[in-house]
Amino acid sequence: MKRYFGDKAFYKMVLGIAVPVMIQNGITNLVGLLDNIMVGQIGTEQMSGVAIVNQLIFIFFLCIFGGMSGVGIFTAQYYGYKDDEGIRHTFRYKFWLGLAIVAFALVVFLTIGPDLIQMYLNGNKDGGDLAAAKKYGVNYLRVILVSLPAIWLTQLYASTLRECGQTRVPMIASLTAVCVNLVFNYILIFGHFGFPKLGVVGAAIATVLSRYVEMTVIIVYSMRHKQQHPYFNGIYSTMKVPANLAQKFFKTGMPILVNEALWSLGVALLAWAYSARGLNVVAGQNIANTVNNIFNVAFIAMGDAVAILVGQALGAGETEKAKDWARKLTVCGMICALFMGSIMFATAGLFPKIYNTNLQAKHIATLFITVQSITMTKDAFLHCTYFTLRSGGKTIITFLFDSVFMLVISVPTAYILTHFTSLHVVVIFALVHVADLLKCLIGFILIKKGVWVKNIVKENDGQAFE
Repeated sequence: MKRYFGDKAFYKMVLGIAVPVMIQNGITNLVGLLDNIMVGQIGTEQMSGVAIVNQLIFIFFLCIFGGMSGVGIFTAQYYGYKDDEGIRHTFRYKFWLGLAIVAFALVVFLTIGPDLIQMYLNGNKDGGDLAAAKKYGVNYLRVILVSLPAIWLTQLYASTLRECGQTRVPMIASLTAVCVNLVFNYILIFGHFGFPKLGVVGAAIATVLSRYVEMTVIIVYSMRHKQQHPYFNGIYSTMKVPANLAQKFFKTGMPILVNEALWSLGVALLAWAYSARGLNVVAGQNIANTVNNIFNVAFIAMGDAVAILVGQALGAGETEKAKDWARKLTVCGMICALFMGSIMFATAGLFPKIYNTNLQAKHIATLFITVQSITMTKDAFLHCTYFTLRSGGKTIITFLFDSVFMLVISVPTAYILTHFTSLHVVVIFALVHVADLLKCLIGFILIKKGVWVKNIVKENDGQAFE
């Protein structure tokens, strides 16, 4: 029992990190659900158009997340090693990397954005208006692109704070943002308090406003509390990153950036494969994913705890503690997923009823939610395993473990079954999840062997990188 379960002090420490993340993600996803419901009240085509764009923006978001968190491995270990200058170097590297990602994303979306939306609208005819769905998606995309710089700067500061153990402030910034988003969604989508009724464009404007509010809160806090966070002192005194460190950051972090980009691309390709079965599948999967995001906050937070605590333990040279914490956090994440998955299973049919869409889309959404609830414990194990492997800088292994598996196994499985069989789309969705059991076995072996146990902010002689 002691091997897999911690004592009271351990869980108090874990909850100190995980609970703010749970609250932040929980409220964000709950407001995302309400946002989704509001758009869903307009119609199936509007909801599907917005869902497709959000799927594409998700790729950008995970590229930013991957770029920041790849270098964040060093930030967490520098913090454990009490090296503020090292943290400043990682911050500056993140700045330039994020700027490059934003510029690239804007070029892509402004040039071929409508074509990307069209990819999801070539499915069979099931009564949906595909041309209308594309029009709504394009209108939403044009506005939402304004939020990309805010997402970058927010993640730049928030990721640094989290990697140094400060999860409360990003939570407060996020909660402020979701409140703004919710209020302006209500006002602008439906035209209340004298404002025009803007529909999906109103939803996009509300999202943009909330992103800039979130960015402002977190930057103002960081700049006004440099005494508590001394690594922000002189953060912009120079924007140069020493060549030797930039090389190390690139070598370790780039596989994570590529992994997140390819993994999010894999998720988008999975949704594209399922969309071949019609617009109702697009709508149903959008509903299911929004509901799933609410219930998976617990094990997602355990992944953050793994990244922070295990990374700091490795940076402090406490390898046995890192192994022990990783094992106990994974078990904790799986238990949380089992509990939340049970609730999700019991309530699977309730959420789709809230949406103003047709019965077929609601039925498909219910079945998707049911599958996701059954497989949640598996997802929790994979999530914690991924962050454990990543905490020691084994980014090539995480790349192979995560995105390569997605693109080589999951996506081809979904494509072949949707295009060359008559299986129901939800059966195909379940079979893709079953294929993940092979990934679980691989992850278990890698964790057991301890290939991830590595301190990456020290040279072999124990000196910090200069």
